[in-house]
Parts: sequence; structure tokens; C-alpha cells
Amino acid sequence: MFSKINTLGLFGLNAFPVDVETDISMGQPSFEIVGLPDMVVKESRERIKSAMRSGGIKFPNARVMMNLAPADTKKSGSVHDLAIFMGILKAMGYITENTDDCCFIGEVSLNGNIRHVNGVLPMILVAQKNNIKHAFVPYDNAFEASVVDEINVYGVKSIMDVIEHFKGGNKIPVQKKYKPRDTHYCSAADFSDIKGQHAAKLALEIAAAGGHNALLIGSPGSGKSMLSKRLPSILPLMTFEESIETTNIHSISGLLDKDTPLVTVRPFRSPHHTISSAGLAGGGSVPHPGEISLAHNGLLFLDELAEFDRRTLEILRQPLEDQKVTISRSAGTITYPSSIMLIAAMNPCPCGFFGHPKKKCICSQKQVSNYLSKISGPLLDRLDLHIEVAPVEFEHLSSTAKEESSETIRKRVQNAREIQLERFKGTSIPCNARITSSKLHDFCPLDDKARTFLGNVFDRMGLSARAYDRILKVARTIADLDNKEVIDKSHISQAVQYRSLDRKYWNQRE
Repeated sequence: MFSKINTLGLFGLNAFPVDVETDISMGQPSFEIVGLPDMVVKESRERIKSAMRSGGIKFPNARVMMNLAPADTKKSGSVHDLAIFMGILKAMGYITENTDDCCFIGEVSLNGNIRHVNGVLPMILVAQKNNIKHAFVPYDNAFEASVVDEINVYGVKSIMDVIEHFKGGNKIPVQKKYKPRDTHYCSAADFSDIKGQHAAKLALEIAAAGGHNALLIGSPGSGKSMLSKRLPSILPLMTFEESIETTNIHSISGLLDKDTPLVTVRPFRSPHHTISSAGLAGGGSVPHPGEISLAHNGLLFLDELAEFDRRTLEILRQPLEDQKVTISRSAGTITYPSSIMLIAAMNPCPCGFFGHPKKKCICSQKQVSNYLSKISGPLLDRLDLHIEVAPVEFEHLSSTAKEESSETIRKRVQNAREIQLERFKGTSIPCNARITSSKLHDFCPLDDKARTFLGNVFDRMGLSARAYDRILKVARTIADLDNKEVIDKSHISQAVQYRSLDRKYWNQRE
């Protein structure tokens, strides 16, 4: 007897359809799986035999041959267990109902329960494109899969649920479609908590509005980390497309909350400075996403930037430019998206008081030089805004005046981002920070005074071509916050101020 069951495989973010072909024939009793299965797939033989015994089903005393097609694509993980189980039942004639428009995903445990698996959302999205109408997934994954339209999702708790569903017993109810709730921001981390630091707050508002990378540098206790950790509270709302992209990455990483299967708040990732290169960029025999990709469409915060290993930091250079991470291993090459805002914070020297207006730095010039040299020029050049966070004055700390709340700032940021979405409609550009060089002058018109001023600054400061582009992009965002379509001299002047700290601190080494 022969049967064919639909399922899906996953390699990185790339899901692909898999046909589970089963042939049961006379011969020496055996159970073989071919089609480039990895060890986890091969081990499914024992899981399925035990599950069938627990369900009172006798495993066929015959030669059972299974092929996972296409045979030239490696199959990994336990996601195929349920499909393999259904293939055997169909080939035995135990289930006769048509399953051509169904797919089966899930891990089968020894007692017949269906366990949660990672990566269900990207697989269901591919199933939809392949005209699958009914998807049987683990009960704990059903809410996640229900995000996808035009496909009925059934949450399966055990193999007996599937058997009864297809043999005319109790039908598994269709999972209700998930409807995203309004985004709620954590009120515990609000910009109103921060006294003073108005210049730094304005710079972070610009960063949030345009999706720009930023570096905060200042002495210990000036509020760098406090400012950065409140930045998520003013980020603009995610579009549905951004939510799906981000959810896919979190799904394959097993980070989704089963009660909130769609990521609707921009991610905030803050790895420790001891993180390895593989932890930041991703890795493994079958490469998994790293912190750069887990922060996709959100914010990656690197506190104590100079304490990170320099080789680890250099990994950031290409993802910041290309918005993607490509990892090559013997198993294949995987590309993960990494459209992130990088926010970094650091002290200006080991003791933290280099350049402090009142406290004396105890570091030697060589120590300061070695500390700052951990941040390379090319990486520094990719940070759009360089923000000096000055020590907080007593009059600000002791003030009883209310500071501006995150909600108020977020409204301005959201308005600026909506201007950008309208401007870039019909293109693949999501925000000002992602304007391509070919489109820069189309989207960043300058008046005559602004053009002349920028030319003078370029010559005097010896800016690189990348720095020129980034000044224009930041000025574009400042103009959007000012509700101006044409960039004027004041916008350029403000943007240039955010490119001066490399000359104040890094040139001290010479």
C-alpha cells in the first residue's frame, strides 16, 4: 500500500514543502526513512512505534519504506513526526479520508502526545502559498499558526485527536484567527523619569523617527543606559509586514509567547559584552539567528561598547550596511534579515572621566588611546548620531517640574514616520536611515543655503562619502520632525553637530 502526506521542512528562515511518501510491502519487517534525514528525523521511528502502541494500534509486520521528497534536500528536526505517523496510517488503510489539501506538522512523544515545535509560522506561510487548506499543528502552536489567512488551523493534542478527526469521531475545532491587540508600551520605563538631558533626548527622538544608529558617550552616571533603555517607549508602531518578518525569526528561535503569537512591539535586545561572534551574528551546525537578527525591525543596544571584543564588533559592519546576515556552514548558507537600529553606549576612557568638566581623568594618554581604539573608524562611521551625554546638573535633578513623557514624544516620532511611509510608498525603503544612495538626492532636496553650508562642512571636516550620506539622512529626519519637505541650513547644521564627537575624542590619540 502507498500513501502521500504533505508536511513542511525548515532550513533557517526558509520553509519548503515536503512529501512524505510511504510504501508498505511484504518482506522482512523493517522501518526505513530515506530522503536525506538527519539523526533527529531517523529517531522518529522509535517515537512513532511507541506512540502507536500507546494508542492501541499495531505497527505493520511488514517492510515499511518512507521517502521524504525532495530527496536531495536535507530534512532536520522533529517537525515531520506527525506527517510520518499519518503516512503509516494512510498506507495501512486505517485512515481513508482524502488528505491532499492537508499538511501535518508536529513532534510525536512516546505516549502519543504532540509536542510544540519551533518555526511553525514560516512553514504555514509556505503552506498557504502551496494551496494547503487545512493545517494540523501542535496545540501549543495553533494560535501562532492562526495568524495566516485562508488556511484552517487545527490544534492537535495527541495522535488520538487526529485519528478521531479523520475516522468520523470528535472533530478538532478550527482555531480562531488571532487578532492583534493594540500595542501597549511599558509605563515603567518612561522618558519622564529622566531629569534634564534635553539635548540627548532630542537626539534619541531623531534616531527613533528616522531609524538611525546612534552612539552615546559620557561619564559614568550621566544617564546613557537609562536613556537607551527608554528608547523603545518612543519607537513608532510596527507595520503588519514588519510584524510578520520579526515573528518568523522569533518563531524559529522558540521565543514566541503562545498567548501573543504575533510580535507587535519592536524588539529590544541588549546582549552582555562577553557575547561571542556566533551569539551576535548567529551560528551553529544549522545556523540559528543571533542577536542582530533577533533585533530585526527593532533596537539592538550594546552597553559598554568598548568592553566588547573588537573582532565581535567588526561583525556589525556589514549587517549595518546591508541589513542582512549571511552565515555559511557545511549544511548550507542561510541569510537572516537584520534591519536594526543600533544604539551603543560607552565611557570615554577606562576610568570614565576623560573630558569631564569637573572630575580629573586618572588614565594615561595611552590608556585612553587603547580604549577608544577598540571602536574602529569604519564602525564609528556607520553610527549616524554621535551623542555626548553630559553630567546632570543639580538644578535639573532637584527640579520638581514634570519632564516630557514618552507618549508625547512618540506622537511626534509616529507623525514623522508616517510622513516617511507616504514618501517611500511603492519602494522597499521603510525609513530615512534606509534611503539608498541612488535615491538620496530625490528624497533629500536642499535649498541653496543648505547646499552651500554642507559643501563647506564637507571640505573643512574631511568627511567620507558615507558620512555625507548619513548627514543628509539625519537632516531629512530633522526636517520631517519640523514638517518641512525641503531641508534648510538649520537642519543640516543640527545634523552636522551629531558627527563631531569622533574629532573630540578619537583625534585625541594623535
